[in-house]
Amino acid sequence: MARFYFKPSKEEKRLVPSRKTIDFLLNYSKSLKIVEYNTIKFETILN
Repeated sequence: MARFYFKPSKEEKRLVPSRKTIDFLLNYSKSLKIVEYNTIKFETILN
């Protein structure tokens, strides 16, 4: 029988990202371009 090596957390931790982090991720996702050619995916950052 499998053993589980973790303890369940009783408290729920909420992550609160800063505005700077959110802006960075949004700008990154806007500049990311993915092009598919046959079975190959090319990822480029349009900067």
